[in-house]
Amino acid sequence: MTIQRLVPTETVTWTGIICEFGLALFKGIVGYFSDSKALLSDALYSATEASTLLADKIPWKRPIFLRGNRKSAKTSPIIAILFSILVLMGGLQIATSAIMNLSKDDLKSPGLFSVMAIFVSLAVREAIFQFQYRVSKKRNEGKHTVYAANHRLGLYSSFIVLIGVILSFAGDMYGWPGLLYMDSIAALIVSVLVLRKGYLLIVNSVYGRIAHQEIEEENSANFIDTVQRVHGIITVDDLKSQEHGHYIVIYVKVSVNPRITVLEAQDIAERAKKLLMNRFLHVSDVNIQVVPYDPGYPYKSNHELTSRDTPTLLQ
Repeated sequence: MTIQRLVPTETVTWTGIICEFGLALFKGIVGYFSDSKALLSDALYSATEASTLLADKIPWKRPIFLRGNRKSAKTSPIIAILFSILVLMGGLQIATSAIMNLSKDDLKSPGLFSVMAIFVSLAVREAIFQFQYRVSKKRNEGKHTVYAANHRLGLYSSFIVLIGVILSFAGDMYGWPGLLYMDSIAALIVSVLVLRKGYLLIVNSVYGRIAHQEIEEENSANFIDTVQRVHGIITVDDLKSQEHGHYIVIYVKVSVNPRITVLEAQDIAERAKKLLMNRFLHVSDVNIQVVPYDPGYPYKSNHELTSRDTPTLLQ
């Protein structure tokens, strides 16, 4: 009696990682040949998004709680720290280059092709987001809120770059030299966003694990205690939680009376889900698996006793 799927496919996540790397490569090539610092910064932001998603796929980035016992990986997050350092170095490089451009007098417009490349990247990113959001929400995986938050921040970066490139292109077209600096200003703003993401990535990689180790047992006990308050749940057989950005998705397996109907089991699962999400605001979704309660040998339930004539214990 399964209410929701517990093992979601990895296709959606890997699609996002590959597409973000592809967008970063595309915008990086166009930005390099058109000499657009803003487009280069946007390419670095896309690469940062892909690196963050890739770091989340590493086992030590997923703290797991199982009935109060810690099961998080003990491997040092070397790759995540390496990603953070590369992101910070790239952000500093883009910021330095943008500041140097602001001190020049003979700036050139990035060109119309850069504007077209930004629109193409926006269309591709929107298509990726719609695919990820719809599939995740349909499967009740709980990741759709994370996809929405990341997409919103990515749009901020792309729109800043788009405004900067368009204004720079308009300044070159209409002979307004002051607008030519908007490309470098946009690059400087986006580089700050990249530095912020690099800082958050390294903080979550190092200090996040320490904080999780301190609160894992407390959170696990609170989740289990909350679920056990729901009328109709006999035992909590298994409880795990996965972190997705700033939110947590809980996977729980509970036992109920084997003689109740499927609709009653669904109602119990729904009440448990609402209780967890209302009590813990950082919980974005709850996936519940409901199974009939089995006391195990040599004990048998009353339901099994009525269906058998033979005794369950040795006489």
